[in-house]
Amino acid sequence: MYVYDQHDAKILSERVAQFRGQTERFLAGELKEEQFLPLRLQNGLYVQRLAPMLRINVPYGMMNSTQLRRLAHIARHYDKGYCHISTRQNVQFNWPDLAEVPDILAELAEVGMHATQSSGNCIRNTTSDQFAGIASDESVDPRPYCEMIRQWSSFHPEFAFLPRKFKIAVTGADADRAAIRVHDIGLRVKKNDAGEVGFQVFVGGGLGRTPVIGQEICDFLPENDLLTYLEAIIRVYNLNGNRQNKYKARIKILVRALGIDTFKEKVTAQWQRMKDSYTKVPGEEIDRLKGFFTTPAYESLSEADSTQAIASFAEDNTAFKKWMDRNTQQHKVAGYSAVTLSLKPTGVAPGDITDSQLEAIADLADKYSFGEVRTTHEQNIVLADVKTADLPELWQALKDNGFATPNIGMLTDMICCPGGDFCSLANAKSIPIAEDIQRTFDDWDYLYDLGPIDLNLSGCMNACGHHHVGNIGILGVDKKGKEFYQVQLGGQAGNDASLGKVLGPAFTREEIPEVIKTILGIYVNQRTEEEHFVDTYQRIGLEPFKERVYAKAN
Repeated sequence: MYVYDQHDAKILSERVAQFRGQTERFLAGELKEEQFLPLRLQNGLYVQRLAPMLRINVPYGMMNSTQLRRLAHIARHYDKGYCHISTRQNVQFNWPDLAEVPDILAELAEVGMHATQSSGNCIRNTTSDQFAGIASDESVDPRPYCEMIRQWSSFHPEFAFLPRKFKIAVTGADADRAAIRVHDIGLRVKKNDAGEVGFQVFVGGGLGRTPVIGQEICDFLPENDLLTYLEAIIRVYNLNGNRQNKYKARIKILVRALGIDTFKEKVTAQWQRMKDSYTKVPGEEIDRLKGFFTTPAYESLSEADSTQAIASFAEDNTAFKKWMDRNTQQHKVAGYSAVTLSLKPTGVAPGDITDSQLEAIADLADKYSFGEVRTTHEQNIVLADVKTADLPELWQALKDNGFATPNIGMLTDMICCPGGDFCSLANAKSIPIAEDIQRTFDDWDYLYDLGPIDLNLSGCMNACGHHHVGNIGILGVDKKGKEFYQVQLGGQAGNDASLGKVLGPAFTREEIPEVIKTILGIYVNQRTEEEHFVDTYQRIGLEPFKERVYAKAN
């Protein structure tokens, strides 16, 4: 993984000192709230319902064990003993004291972490596939390009105050695990027939109040032209985006208003003026960045021998086999596996993790996975480089620390925003709904029979829980001061990205588990042997679900 050099370190230390002075001036009454607002946002600090919230960037989801231990220390000494993994692969602290935030940022800077540009109208943390670099279906490792984008976009003077926030996601795999079609810019790294590396570029995706699936603007962009082309896109947005109405300010609104062809013409015209500028990336710089993402010291192992080594243990231990089938991923290196640690045990807010658990993961990463971890879009954590023969021993350690819930990709592995328990923007609570669903669907045999289902929950239309692209999406709404929940069906965020459709009128919290039961019952009765939930929905449509759910409700 990339290690910050002396230039990064100097920038971060100067940034901390600057924000310390700004915070002291605000607390002394020398800065008004409206003056302090953009300053704190530039440093990842929000004001939530009950306390400030500090969002820490985790570029393309990668952290080392030293950073995990520092996060544990911060959670223990500056917060309430836990933190939260967000859908942008970031880490959030929900209870910091404003006066201590500069101290937290200083401690983070010591281990190469920061909160810069994790909020505000700027280019946010670039996200990627949690299996980048090790996935068996990957054509090109996207992480060097993610790092390139991070370095280019950090403190870029032209893009510090865009019309609205701006999000970029990158994948290099056949399966899109980075949700690139629902980002302002989505990039797929690939090779052409000549073996040259380039990018398929999507633009204008996003969720929130106006959900939109991104459209292709370029089929193959040579890798050296990546930054010039991105800069052309963002310049067009910066010049033409709506700055009067924040609800119409995202690039997706501009692309839709102009049409993709006109938008592409503007980008091409802008790009022609600058494509050979200083932002064009030379091959030696790409090679330099690739040098930071070196192959770990893998042992030469036999896949067959590794599988055989755990076969008898799996045969005698059903619980282990269920976990292995669902929480491990095929690795491109023989004899190794990627392991997903579930942060979705029943009774815990999805994505929450305690200080002691962070330290336990750090220890496990050092012992089993070269000291590195990845955070995921689905609010879990991955140990990417585990010897397959070590899986039984690791599984026991994960059980002891609460990470072995065998539900990855299942109904209870849900994406869930903090909702009304924390967020001042939320219309309704989302965490209690998640727990209601976890407790209702606790029969593992039934969950496994259902197969993969993405269930996503958001507490408001800002869609931090990505409910629009859940196979089943739940949105908290306000009805005359009371919390209700709208259900959507048929969304998905992968290669065939699509937006869910609203089932009908919203439900109370108490009704939601029964509504989900009814929806799943229709799926089970209607599916063919090969179909997953979203396949059945696409075949039979919304009406059979709607008719049955509201017939039972009435």
